[in-house]
Amino acid sequence: MSKRTRPADIYLRFLQLSEALRDLPSLPALEPLEERILSLIAFARQNKERLSVKDLMGKRELGSPAMLHGRLKSMRAKGWILLAETEDARRKQLELTQAALLHFDKLSKCLLQAAKKAG
Repeated sequence: MSKRTRPADIYLRFLQLSEALRDLPSLPALEPLEERILSLIAFARQNKERLSVKDLMGKRELGSPAMLHGRLKSMRAKGWILLAETEDARRKQLELTQAALLHFDKLSKCLLQAAKKAG
């Protein structure tokens, strides 16, 4: 990183590059709450943990169960997540779709490009 490049500059460049992804035809945009839910599902996946719909409903800071069910339905329709069966048929596990994983791959490339440009 050069003396003139601040960490904030790298982050702002990343934001700029990632914003350009929104203009590319891919998955439909998410609302802010849906983005938060997507992050929770991705973090659970990264930590090799299972996140069920019931687990998500237990996070009261996300809103009411009815609202969360509506957001999950919307996210499934948009192609971001899917519900997988578990040992208990009443319990559904939240998973990222392949399209969502590709989106995270693209974001990672934006981050690497922003850091490389700073160097």
